Amino acid sequence: MKSDVIHTASDGTGIVEALKQAEAVAVYKALSGKDAIHLRLLAEEMTGMIKALTGELAAEFWIETVGDRFELHLRTDTEMNPDKRQRLLAVTTSGKNSASGFMGKVRSAFEAAVSAMERGYADSVGAGLIDPNGNIGFADWTLTKYRQNAKGEEWDELERSIVAKIADEVKVCIKGSSVEMIIEKRF
Repeated sequence: MKSDVIHTASDGTGIVEALKQAEAVAVYKALSGKDAIHLRLLAEEMTGMIKALTGELAAEFWIETVGDRFELHLRTDTEMNPDKRQRLLAVTTSGKNSASGFMGKVRSAFEAAVSAMERGYADSVGAGLIDPNGNIGFADWTLTKYRQNAKGEEWDELERSIVAKIADEVKVCIKGSSVEMIIEKRF
């Protein structure tokens, strides 16, 4: 089953509708109260990231289910140009997008994938070869790989993250001209 596709934007457009869609999927799939809350929390974290992204980002949100496996999807086409992104990041102290906590790192990976698409790197590196820090040259970013390599402060952030505790897997990848984040969970 695939839910309705909800159009969201960094200005907050569509976020409420996306959360209502998650609640509707929970009812349709007869999830228990706790599982329904977990699905909504994952949707909140994912859509909340859209508001935190720099630039005028438009994305699509939907949920796909097969049996007890749920996938929350957030997909965007590369609409922000590299010059605009660079100007926005130039006003920060570090010149980089600030990533706080685990979802900040996921957001950075998502932004790096969008940026790579804008610069035309997708063709040269295959299907989104970007690590959690936005470096080109690694396979698609996944929660599993991040968990395996997390140390010290990264591990502490991972332990505090709602998404890392609830989700079975988180992926950020490039598909054609799109960048997509997928959160997987079995209920």
